[in-house]
Amino acid sequence: MLGRVTDPRAADSTRIDRWLSAVRLVKTRPLASRLCEAGHVLVNGMPAKPSTKVRAGDRVDALIADRERILEVVRPIESRVGAPVAATCYVDHSPPVAQEPDRGFVVARGEGRPSKRLRRELERLRRIGGS
Repeated sequence: MLGRVTDPRAADSTRIDRWLSAVRLVKTRPLASRLCEAGHVLVNGMPAKPSTKVRAGDRVDALIADRERILEVVRPIESRVGAPVAATCYVDHSPPVAQEPDRGFVVARGEGRPSKRLRRELERLRRIGGS
């Protein structure tokens, strides 16, 4: 896999939809194409079509999964590679992920309607405590 990334004969540019998929920012190439067509991807400040070429040194701004990503292309690769190799193909200048403020309570799964056994116990406690 690394050979395709470091091959000196490799293309000096590649399509933005292929690159986004190759560096594992999106799961599939069709998803990358839809992001481009929806206007969520900018290359060097200009809206990008899926066929827009990216080269080393280009800046890619993308809104992926409600998170703003600002990336600098280091290597324009076309084939999907492993995560450690993909991380070497771009420099991430994205702002840190904002943490949601603590609301003071946690919704726990399964704490909806009480079971029949628990309802009977609550009724028993109410009768004992209310008399």
